[in-house]
Amino acid sequence: MDGDLGDFLRSRRARVRPEDVGLTAYGRRRVPGLRREEVAQLAGVSVDYYIRLEQGRGPSVSDAVLDAIARVLRLDETEHAYLRTVARPRPRASAPAAAQRVRPGLRLLLDTIGGAPAFILGRRMDVLAWNALGDAVVGFSRIPAAERNMPRQVFLEPAAREMYPEWAAVAAETVAHLRLDAGLHPDDRQLATLVGELSMKSEDFRRLWADHRVKAKTYGVKRIDHPVAGGLTLPYETLGVPGDPGQSLVVYTPEPGSETAERIALLASSAGAPTG
Repeated sequence: MDGDLGDFLRSRRARVRPEDVGLTAYGRRRVPGLRREEVAQLAGVSVDYYIRLEQGRGPSVSDAVLDAIARVLRLDETEHAYLRTVARPRPRASAPAAAQRVRPGLRLLLDTIGGAPAFILGRRMDVLAWNALGDAVVGFSRIPAAERNMPRQVFLEPAAREMYPEWAAVAAETVAHLRLDAGLHPDDRQLATLVGELSMKSEDFRRLWADHRVKAKTYGVKRIDHPVAGGLTLPYETLGVPGDPGQSLVVYTPEPGSETAERIALLASSAGAPTG
């Protein structure tokens, strides 16, 4: 995953039009968006400095310069934080990452969340644990342990396109979140293997990964076409797990009294899951 900084800056340059930042576009442009010279001018750095930065051979860059570039490229908060991360990568890890484990207390917490599908994601969006209703909605237990990973499900499971009526949006958000994880852990061999496999097997993943979009999945709405319960509209909240920064708790929160809530209650009853 080397070269992320340059690729990210080039992709962000391409989406900003000269007129968006108060420039007048003269002549024919070979590529869309801002030229490197224009970014450098607007950020207040030399062209040579910016070119070296984009090529990944610049010196240690200050917060002030990164903030100026983020302003010119109109980065949002998540993209700005990602820029800082990939511009100053952490030292390479000397030992392989430890296996991901879910604390017993978190497993108990999952089981005590009644009436709401919930699960825990780890690094690389691996699915680490879930409650009975979460399994009834998504079907985690039917997936082989080595393949319990959200990007794998979205891009390599043929039924995913039927499960998610808004598959294109789900796919884009999944890749954007995975790209964010890659920026935080550039030397993760398992992540590199996952990205390589998905790139080989899915043209859609290759296209979305090349876009270098980054986005944190903190909350939103997911629509699922369940084979038993039918159409479900599921708002969700994603909560970081204190003490385990690579893990997050995802809870689907259907609106009380809604058709989805009624269908979830029926699904819980048929699955033997607690309802409250």
